[in-house]
Amino acid sequence: MSAHEKINYVEFAAKDLGATKDFFRKAFAWEFTDYGEDYTAFSGEGLDGGFYQADLATSAERRGALIVFYSEGLEETLEKVKKAGAEITREIFSFPGGRRFHFREPSGNEFAVWSDKGL
Repeated sequence: MSAHEKINYVEFAAKDLGATKDFFRKAFAWEFTDYGEDYTAFSGEGLDGGFYQADLATSAERRGALIVFYSEGLEETLEKVKKAGAEITREIFSFPGGRRFHFREPSGNEFAVWSDKGL
């Protein structure tokens, strides 16, 4: 449900839409709806959004927005994203309130996963 003046949708560039969709299917069991050859959307994943074909990517090191997933089992999620083909850009580290790691999916976009479990 859309809420007035609240974050509703996020879009990411994807160098390889097929590889990006395959990664998120394998790592997190996401489903996609294609809108033509250059756009695919996801919903019900905590925040709705999509990927559009472009030779761009976002990362924290370039001061782009960092989307952070939550996990009740950080080590298990780390193994899932590795198996699905992610590049781990920061191994698990502690910070006040939890632990997290960062990864880059096949199109080069960087995400993070955090947990307050297992501290």
